[in-house]
Amino acid sequence: MNDNFSEPANFDTNKLQPWNWPHPEPWNLHCPLDEKFENPRYKTSIHGDILSDKTLCMIGEQKDHNGKIYHHYDVHNLYGWSQTLATLPAVRELENKRSIVISRSTFPTSGKYSGHWLGDNTASWSHLKYNIIGMLEFNLFGIPYVGADICGFFENRTEQMCQRWMQLGAFNPFFRNHNGIRFVDQDPGNFSSPIVDSNRRVVQTRYTLIPYLYTLFHRVHISGGTVVRSMAHEFPTDPFSWSLDEQFLWGSHLLIAPVIYENHTTKNVYLPSLNERWFDYYTGEEQILLGQINVTADYDYLPLFLRGGIILPRQQSAMNTVKARLNPMNLIIALDRQEKAQGNLFWDDGESIDTYQTSNYNYFHFNYQKQRLIIQPWTFKYLLMSQQIKLEEIRIYGLRNQPNKIQWNGQNLSNTKWNFNSTWNILQMHNLALDFSQTHKFIFS
Repeated sequence: MNDNFSEPANFDTNKLQPWNWPHPEPWNLHCPLDEKFENPRYKTSIHGDILSDKTLCMIGEQKDHNGKIYHHYDVHNLYGWSQTLATLPAVRELENKRSIVISRSTFPTSGKYSGHWLGDNTASWSHLKYNIIGMLEFNLFGIPYVGADICGFFENRTEQMCQRWMQLGAFNPFFRNHNGIRFVDQDPGNFSSPIVDSNRRVVQTRYTLIPYLYTLFHRVHISGGTVVRSMAHEFPTDPFSWSLDEQFLWGSHLLIAPVIYENHTTKNVYLPSLNERWFDYYTGEEQILLGQINVTADYDYLPLFLRGGIILPRQQSAMNTVKARLNPMNLIIALDRQEKAQGNLFWDDGESIDTYQTSNYNYFHFNYQKQRLIIQPWTFKYLLMSQQIKLEEIRIYGLRNQPNKIQWNGQNLSNTKWNFNSTWNILQMHNLALDFSQTHKFIFS
């Protein structure tokens, strides 16, 4: 559900109204100018001179279901929150499945019931940057499912700007390309072939990362926190990270650095260097130069980096998420300076309500240390997963030395199922077809 009109709006409040009959003169719908309500000492940013401009009179009285009277001043910000509170259980009851409620009017605790769309923006480069800031802010507000109108709602986009915004948009938790009816079409397929191909690739990258994103949302659901995270949030003792607002993280380990300026084909990226290792997400090449670096970023390229210490679950993309979730999975292991890494995967049927509360889910722990990798199902109650999905491939970034042999569950893994790139120190194991319901142990020697 797109909860579009959840703000109490009245654009003619405090304006002269043209009125011919039965009054010969215009009349003025004007709210009582009570300073306490209309012009408080600490006034928010508004459209107009007093709080009731474009909305209802602040002194107006409203009753709750128990008959208690409130001034509109006290409840103005609760409209969207109260609507999502009622809407979510209603739409769930219709299908007995999960539902998504999106509102641009939210309030503290709205994140439990809805996501947030950042409102009617403009097809401009400055608003592309605001997209990043809005995601960071609303994650701190406890509303992690957030996103902007990709490519802008008002005005006409340019091809280059929309291409760059699609790259950023693919890493909005709520990913929607949307604009007004009076403006030029901007859907991802409505461009020249090179741009369409570029848009397709970045959407496929997002689909590939959905298991990681899904697990991040599960973690936030059970323990709080953020999905989209600022560099300052993750590296609070690093003063160079405090002012960064042009790059961000998914969780603690996937760094997204979109190009947000017109005609730029490079990107300044900050990779914290204190006891950290960073890898190119696409190739696995370790970044030798850390700190402030300049990255080549052609128009069809989105810079992505992995911080060492993560085991990141991925899945082959498909035309939609229903088909994608049946495809084989793979792991990327990016080792830290101690040659350790760990990660998790939460997986259920994707549509039932309260699968965590009813324990109808699978939860896996991945751990690499001392040249050993353990893939372990801590909880395995969603049995269809073992029948449908296999773990097909594992890549390890940052190994110091090439292994002579690999043992899998006590048996030597065939040389035809693994290879080592000695230039970038990457180990790739493929054609594994591992059953997720079982524990798997790899020893590299």
